[in-house]
Amino acid sequence: MVFQKNLKFNNFNNFDYNNINESNDGISNEFQQDIFSQNELKPNVDEIIKKIFPDYKNEISIELENVDLTFEVCDDKIDNLKERVIRTLKRNKSKTRKFQALQNISFKIYKGEKVGIIGYNGAGKSTLLNVITGIYPPDNGNVITHGNISPLLSLGAGFDYNYSGARNIFLNGAILGYSKKFLQNKFDEIVEFSELGEFINYPIKNYSSGMLAKLGFSIATIVEPDILIIDEILGVGDVNFQRKSADKIQSLMDGGTTVLLVSHSIPQVRDLCDKAIWIDNGCVREIGEVNQVCDNYIKDSEKASKVQLQNIRFK
Repeated sequence: MVFQKNLKFNNFNNFDYNNINESNDGISNEFQQDIFSQNELKPNVDEIIKKIFPDYKNEISIELENVDLTFEVCDDKIDNLKERVIRTLKRNKSKTRKFQALQNISFKIYKGEKVGIIGYNGAGKSTLLNVITGIYPPDNGNVITHGNISPLLSLGAGFDYNYSGARNIFLNGAILGYSKKFLQNKFDEIVEFSELGEFINYPIKNYSSGMLAKLGFSIATIVEPDILIIDEILGVGDVNFQRKSADKIQSLMDGGTTVLLVSHSIPQVRDLCDKAIWIDNGCVREIGEVNQVCDNYIKDSEKASKVQLQNIRFK
């Protein structure tokens, strides 16, 4: 029996464990009884896989353990640097307070999984990605990642707006860890995928948000990263490029890349992901199969909208 690296095991929850016989890959009844105890309603999936495929290792790509993150928020409105300097010289301390951005976040994401991060605005989704990529160190807890990470966290991240698109390929690529020689060899491929044509030689300060997204995505996905982290930008750009970028992500996932996607588009999350994490007020509210989590999130959104509408009416 040959074990395929990309076999999907996320459908075990819907598997009929009581209907296995010897025709299923030659698994004997004795072996089945060894796996399935009569007292168990549902066996442990990892144990099943290990017994069927002894060489299988369920590799963890991302693991968070009891992660907390707080920000210090200034309540005083300071509009410019001059006002900040004057306040500092006068020793007028701004009023600050602690804001709990993430609280007791724990989960594991395995190699090759496609995980959507959903939640309301301000829930902590983007902050969570920044913690995973190492931009924000957590106050408490552990963040463990295995493999190289290609992050697409915001439009223009890692770019110099005064440089041309061509020069930014080398600048942004260097930030992602690519060598100059590698980028020279891949330059034409990046430009072709980005569809920027002659605009690659223009300063990116003249680019639209869609053009920035195309350039950033083309650089980040020029190789197969172990972990691809995307924050919202797939919704930017024309329809054709959105479709092409979705196909590229699917190709990376088929190759074993772990994908973490933040999106407000529930259809997009359903289409690209097999697992979802619902973040609410800095906490994990639910984690599980993508359709189940998305359905619960939509129900909660509809309920919240009704309450909000009723409050408006009574006012």
